[in-house]
Amino acid sequence: MKIMIMFYPIAISTGDDKHAWGVEVPDIPGCFSAGKDLENAVTMAREAIEGHFEILAEIGSPIPPAKTVTGYEKDPQYAGCTWEVVEINLTKYLAKSSGIDA
Repeated sequence: MKIMIMFYPIAISTGDDKHAWGVEVPDIPGCFSAGKDLENAVTMAREAIEGHFEILAEIGSPIPPAKTVTGYEKDPQYAGCTWEVVEINLTKYLAKSSGIDA
């Protein structure tokens, strides 16, 4: 099987001494996470995405495609967010799912 990689943008809300860094994955409804700092937030986002995709694959649902950060950065819902992209190898999920959502 051909390896398929996608880069998912994540919107990160900066944390402070009392609050974790929040992460939302706009391309994956209901997928969010948090971390104690930026690096941990990105790591936790990857785990959240992979966990979400594992569930989708198990139930045979399609994997949502990744869009670009450009498509989200002007959305007022994400005002003030820092953007990162997370590389995800979709190969193992696509083998179990019904493909990628169109």
